This record gives sequence, C-alpha cells and structure tokens, in this order.
Amino acid sequence: MLLSHVLKYPRIKLYTDYEHVLNDQQLAAFRALVKRAGEQEPIAYLTGRAYFFSMEFEVAPGVLIPRPDTETLVESAIGYARGVVGLESPRILDLCTGSGCIAAALAKNLPAAVVLAIDKSEKACAIATKNFQELGLAERVTVACGDLFAPLESGIVAQPFDLIVANPPYIATSQIAGLDRSVKDYEPLEALDGGLDGLALHRRILHEGADRLTPAGRVYLEIAFDQGPAALAMAESVGGWTDCKILKDYAANDRVLTLKRA
Repeated sequence: MLLSHVLKYPRIKLYTDYEHVLNDQQLAAFRALVKRAGEQEPIAYLTGRAYFFSMEFEVAPGVLIPRPDTETLVESAIGYARGVVGLESPRILDLCTGSGCIAAALAKNLPAAVVLAIDKSEKACAIATKNFQELGLAERVTVACGDLFAPLESGIVAQPFDLIVANPPYIATSQIAGLDRSVKDYEPLEALDGGLDGLALHRRILHEGADRLTPAGRVYLEIAFDQGPAALAMAESVGGWTDCKILKDYAANDRVLTLKRA
C-alpha cells in the first residue's frame, strides 16, 4: 500500500510492472513512510486514504479512521429503512460523523435519503464535506459543525428524522492508556474517549434525541464488543425508548445498540 502510494500506482500494477526500478526520490519517500509505519503510525494516515463499504475516503490525523466493525451499523440501518413502509425517502441524522463514512454509505445505498452529518471538529467537517463532494453525494448530504444536536437549534433542519445513527467515542477513559500505540498515539482522543463508562455520549444522544425523531424513528449507536449489557441498562435508565436490542457484528461480538422512540 505504501509503495503504490509513492508510485501513484494501483496496487495490481506492482505485480504487472515488477521490474520497475524506483528513482532516488521515490526510494527516499518510500523509506520515510516505512520508518513511520514502523513507529505504528496508521497506514491510512500515511497514504491519506481509507476504505469503507466499498468506497474510498480521505482521512488525516484528527479524524478517526473508518473500521469494518462499523459496517454492522450501516447494514442494519439500511435494512430497516428498506423494510419499513413509508421510509422510501428517509431523513437521517449522522452524529459524530468524522470522515463522513457512515453518512456516505447510507446516502449511496438509500438513493432517496437525505442526510445531515454533524461533528464538533471543524477539521472533520471539512474532510467529510470533501468526501461527499468526491463521492457525488453533496446534493443529498449536508454537513454542520457543532456538539451533537446543537446545530439543529439554528433551524438548519425543521423536520424530525426517521433515523439517528452515530459511532460516538465509546472507550472508557481508564482504558485509553492500554490501547495500541497506533490508536492512542495517533487517532484523535476526542473520537475515542467515551467518559467514565464509555457511554457518556450515547447517554446524551438518548436524553436529547427522542424529540428529534419521527414517531416510528429509530436510533443506531455503535458500542464496544463488551458493552452490550451496560448499554441496555443505560438505555433503560434514560427512559422514553422501546424495542431496545444489541446487534452483533460478523465476529459475533456486541456492536450496535438500536432502539425505537417509545
């Protein structure tokens, strides 16, 4: 991946053009990237690109790198929207959008959907905006900067949403120090630290989100593999929600908390 990035080759060309000799400038650039990778700097940051749901996204330090685990949330939300009569043109709110990967995947696979993507990081909002433009989704995906639902107070959107989705930070503060260097030393802390129990933002979303949903509205929130019981207990303590479930990813781990407005 690093070599194809330096040469600006598709990776397959490394095999079909294997006799190509790097010039001094290319070799120096390649060696510098390999050295940084040896320090566990994420490959996605070194190349500036990441892949999610068969799409390519620009990423950079300050924006969480998309992960395959999050595809469980996207697949579940798509399945729900396609299976409910009246949701042919769903209105979707994507909180903590980061690179915009969730919003983009939903917009691409639900062609009549309208999506609002929110993040409190101005850098993330700028990168997400660029990704939506490059993917041809800018007409149906709007970006707003602010803390969770705060941008809605300006009247940017008047109608309630059919779906609220989010991949909030969900790692307990006490566990941050034990993460791999590639994560704790390079990815943004604000996209990782979920507070005392890892569910601080999930709790806020449920406290503030019910009034933002249509009567049949549903929420999908990503969680850590070991947070299922705690997430269900948290949802019950907040109140105002029904049909609370934990969805598992392809590794059979708890991955998504989903629930419906009561």
